[in-house]
Amino acid sequence: MALGSAWAWMRGSASRISNNKPFTLGLQTARYLVQYGLWLPVIAYVKANVADLTWIKGPSMYPFFNPEFNQTLRQDVCLSIKWNAQDKLEHGMIVEFWAPHDPNKISVKRVIGLEGDIIRTRKGSFVHVPQNYIWVEGDGGASLSRDSNDYGPISRRLVRGRLTRILYPFRRAGRIRWEEHEQASVHQRAQRTPRFW
Repeated sequence: MALGSAWAWMRGSASRISNNKPFTLGLQTARYLVQYGLWLPVIAYVKANVADLTWIKGPSMYPFFNPEFNQTLRQDVCLSIKWNAQDKLEHGMIVEFWAPHDPNKISVKRVIGLEGDIIRTRKGSFVHVPQNYIWVEGDGGASLSRDSNDYGPISRRLVRGRLTRILYPFRRAGRIRWEEHEQASVHQRAQRTPRFW
């Protein structure tokens, strides 16, 4: 069936050429390439600076992301907003950033502490988060996550995006409600430094 259609198209093309009608296949192809090619820089700009998809790999954010990581190879897919991603960060937000221990790797973690906070680490010691730095941790705990407990606070400049929506799997699709996720434990771990004038 498909060969018959292809043969009919070729016969039609041959008859157009033989009837001295202009053969416009090359011009049509060039026009389509230019039309679609003009969108490539726009798409590249949007992916780099506005929004992109993020695949959540591994168990470090379990059970919030990849709740079935030990049963299936399925990965959560999220929308990452990159526009002004380093500004207005709040406790509990989920961010993607360049991993300080491996600059070629993108990590996804929860913001536990902001600049000026005093953080109680998983080992029980206290760390002061310096200016323009944040403290990030995975929801999976020490056994599943490599985070600020291992490499310390990270610079805000490493943040690439804020995760705002789960897009896949479809049964879990929707807005990421980071502000509702265990706020009590986040605020117990991060305390603001008192300011004396």
